[in-house]
Amino acid sequence: MIYFTNVTKHYTEKDRSLTNITLTINQGEFASIVGHSGAGKTTLIRLLLAETKPTTGTVFFDDQDIHKLSGSAVTKHRRRIGVVFQGFGLLPNKTAYENVAFAMEMIGRSDEDIITDVPYALELVGLSHKAYDFPHEMSGGEKQRLAIARAIINQPELIIADEPTGNLDPVATAEVITILKKINDLGTTIILTTHNKQVVDNLGKRVVTLEGGRITSDEQAGVYPTYVHKIS
Repeated sequence: MIYFTNVTKHYTEKDRSLTNITLTINQGEFASIVGHSGAGKTTLIRLLLAETKPTTGTVFFDDQDIHKLSGSAVTKHRRRIGVVFQGFGLLPNKTAYENVAFAMEMIGRSDEDIITDVPYALELVGLSHKAYDFPHEMSGGEKQRLAIARAIINQPELIIADEPTGNLDPVATAEVITILKKINDLGTTIILTTHNKQVVDNLGKRVVTLEGGRITSDEQAGVYPTYVHKIS
């Protein structure tokens, strides 16, 4: 599904964010990308969203070379991906229902679809009872669950969850991860970036570790980790 092949990204000669990344993420997989701040996680996501281009190498989404897309093709590509950010990114003057509906309105979905799909998405993330609450009336965990509902409402093939539990307490963190696992069980590919070791340990899924812009290990659940590059 997603193929990084010999990808290097240098913003400047001294700022080498990613170096020689080769990585495949299969359809339906749940993969965590872990690493300290500056390890290259954000650049990896920006490449997937066609927000920046690699210095060398290629990034494919199925049979499309992402960085050869332009104009409306980039927009269509991004619609295949739902993104959940650490900072929620909710519209403060819209209710939970309206926040999710707005994502559908932006791509021209019908009123009938909105009436059918929004309640289902809110139910999936456990927020049916909060449908007419505004973000300021919700806890941090509820806001993040709402952000997930908005990310999945247009049925993307891939969800990128970028440090989604960074601002949450342990209980809310567990709730968010449980929902992401549920979405994955329904067939959606998940890429989770995090620096929270406990989260990835509890997940029991694939873990790709970045250090200094390189993949240093790629560990499948229940399988001895593959060490790709050792940092001295």
